[in-house]
Amino acid sequence: MPVPATGPHQAGITLPQPAQRNLLAVVADLGATVSVGPLLAELGRAIRALIAGTDPRLSGLPPGDLTVTVGVGPRLVRTAGASLPGAADLPRFSRERIAPRARGGDLLLQICAGDPLLLPVVAAALLDQAGDRLHERWRQSARRGTDVPVGNGLTAPRNPLGFIDGIVGPHTTAEQQRDLWLAGPPAVAGGTLAVLRRMELDLPRFAALSVAEQEAVFGRRRASGVPLSGGAVASGPELGAKTPDGRYLVPVDAHVRRANAAVVGAGLMLRRSYSTDEPAPGLLFISFQNDLRTFTATLTRMDTSDALLPFTTTTASATFLILPGFDRQHPLGSQLFG
Repeated sequence: MPVPATGPHQAGITLPQPAQRNLLAVVADLGATVSVGPLLAELGRAIRALIAGTDPRLSGLPPGDLTVTVGVGPRLVRTAGASLPGAADLPRFSRERIAPRARGGDLLLQICAGDPLLLPVVAAALLDQAGDRLHERWRQSARRGTDVPVGNGLTAPRNPLGFIDGIVGPHTTAEQQRDLWLAGPPAVAGGTLAVLRRMELDLPRFAALSVAEQEAVFGRRRASGVPLSGGAVASGPELGAKTPDGRYLVPVDAHVRRANAAVVGAGLMLRRSYSTDEPAPGLLFISFQNDLRTFTATLTRMDTSDALLPFTTTTASATFLILPGFDRQHPLGSQLFG
């Protein structure tokens, strides 16, 4: 089913629901003398044509549920205002092995579709539109697992470790207004902040654990997603619950405890996680939030003692201001770059 390209928010974040199975993330830099506003406006027009199926560069492929989501990196945001959301770079964390070209970037093209054939075709069309004004840094193809019900009409996919991923998040309109969408300044209202982290996973070492040991790493049942403290899948874990002999039902280093928003003291992240094959088996983690601290404070707390992190190595990392929605009267990026 077609997903509208225009509106108050860009597609590819909360729409469609559930998310498409296939994703291609392209991270690029702009040339030093490139005018940002005209380039973004051109890309927005090309996106509208691609999603409408009228761009000949689709070579007759039906666009289906194609979405393209565009974000700008901290360097470009700072040219519009050093205090704007999205102007700050991500700090460095532990367990990173990131080549210089795989850290940061000026522009994100997040291309999603049910048909994997569309992804490289659409990327080629958009890079052709930009010409020598864009220089690609890195790209990552990835896919989502099969969605399973998690309650309240919501679904979430399994990750390559076999666990349901993305159960907790700002799912209601009120939660999204509070934790997902930027409310101001006006130039960024309706946008959000994205974090991309590509991680290699030590799948053989994790698979060698017993199911009980794997569940202790996550703090949830592998088959159902129910917290080890009991309750429903979508309910938060009861972090104070203990066994009769005084042990926490959710271990002190379990992922659901270390990353718990209430414990961290931060907002909720809308997470879209995808599995990868190349350059190594792993995960492309994408989170959307209206305050970068939501991510940085969470990962800082996880860095101290999260049982999941020893199975991960981050090989690419970037953050972007996802621009507000656009239409014919208000070109992509025009609120910020004119």
